Amino acid sequence: MHGMNTSAVEALSGTAQDVSVSQDTLAVDLVDGRTISVPLAWYPRLMNATQKERKAWRLIGGGQGIHWPDIEEDVSVAGLLAGRHSLEGKESFQKWIASRRKRRTRRSTGRGKPRP
Repeated sequence: MHGMNTSAVEALSGTAQDVSVSQDTLAVDLVDGRTISVPLAWYPRLMNATQKERKAWRLIGGGQGIHWPDIEEDVSVAGLLAGRHSLEGKESFQKWIASRRKRRTRRSTGRGKPRP
């Protein structure tokens, strides 16, 4: 590996052990004692999720990432450490928002097919 020393590589890796999402922050506790906090605005799906959806996460890849099944969001620890925002495009995000609105409307009006 030319140009990148070992400590730089180690700084970009980590294993998550706990996750918390507040109104404006995503915080991930790593097993080595570090906590990574990033603005929730970096992840539009999390920003638009309900509190219940935000709490329904699970670790994936042995703690290398976090998955929120209810909102179909995945965040990698390496990405957080590198300062990467969500890579989701505007069009994809708009489709997701529209599908959420449809589901909510069906639930509140009682119309639509019941889900199994």
